[in-house]
Amino acid sequence: MERIYLDHAATTPLHPAVIETIAEQMAGAYGNPSSIHSFGRESRHILDTARTTAAKSIGADFNEIIFTSGGTEADNLAIIGTARAMKHRGRHIITSAVEHHAVLHTCAYLEKEGYEVTYLPVDEAGVISLSDFASSLREDTILVSIMYGNNEVGAIQPIAEIGELLKEHPAVFHTDAVQAYGMVSIDVNSQHIDLLSVSSHKINGPKGIGFLYVKDGLALTPGLFGGEQERKRRAGTENVPAIAGFGKAIEIAMESMKEKREQYTGFKKQLVHLLTEKGVGFAVNGSLEQTLPHVVNLSFPGTDVESMLVNLDLAGIAVSSGSACTAGSIEPSHVLVAMFGKDSERLRNSIRFSFGLTNAKEQIDEAGEAVAKIVARLTSQ
Repeated sequence: MERIYLDHAATTPLHPAVIETIAEQMAGAYGNPSSIHSFGRESRHILDTARTTAAKSIGADFNEIIFTSGGTEADNLAIIGTARAMKHRGRHIITSAVEHHAVLHTCAYLEKEGYEVTYLPVDEAGVISLSDFASSLREDTILVSIMYGNNEVGAIQPIAEIGELLKEHPAVFHTDAVQAYGMVSIDVNSQHIDLLSVSSHKINGPKGIGFLYVKDGLALTPGLFGGEQERKRRAGTENVPAIAGFGKAIEIAMESMKEKREQYTGFKKQLVHLLTEKGVGFAVNGSLEQTLPHVVNLSFPGTDVESMLVNLDLAGIAVSSGSACTAGSIEPSHVLVAMFGKDSERLRNSIRFSFGLTNAKEQIDEAGEAVAKIVARLTSQ
């Protein structure tokens, strides 16, 4: 039985070229990048090359990229670092109800420290209202953190419009772009973004590495203390092989972005069309248009999410009920709660399909056939 992986929003397989790059660096570049001798300079060159690639991918400058251990650390550093650096000016933060827990739990932590957080609601497409956002802005608002693209339903937030509204306001604008990066074009300058989080393992790079874009001149209190690595923003000897692999993954992601968008959008339409043809009862959670190309979240009335996941796994198909960071939790998706309310049946029957590197049209057909059979079996009981 062929196993089909349709959970790329959770994590992605390493690209073969990335594996090769990591192996080369693990075998050859072992110097400490902070050392001034030739071995250290070799490692520093690898870091500089990857940093240049990362900066170019979002229209940033070389010195504005801080390598982190991943998206969670990048979010924490952006939010806590800004809150502490700006607390003299105010203690109000704005975010949304559908953020990743790396943002929501960080905001909850700051609330215990005396900060006030406004959690913006979303509509049934999973998108915030710009008027709600504008009316929530206050003189003491120091930080706005709104994710670029949602990891559970794929909803894309009006990032450029938020940035425009903040041009005349001193609040710092952070966006968690972990799910969107590599799928949509991002320009931090034209979109007026001050802080942006990215994770390598979402773009066929290694786990345990990411970056935070920090606009030049922005005040940010570090979260780690030690050496002067990463422009004194993130102490600790850099993971050179992982950063090299990340740089290669970025390079590939940027070169193939247009092709991937078209391919994954095609997969999404193919799956929806097949299920419709088979007469499967389902509803799309969110939008099929204003959304990330590789993510689609479907509700199957009359089914139970755990039964669906188990049956699909037995059929060799890997999907998800939402964020992998809450896998195994009995709590309903906070994203779907925000979109449809805590009493909605969708909380108990929704499945996320997410496409990526290893997928082909034939796999989408096979997965669709399996879903149709499983839904028919579960709803006839």
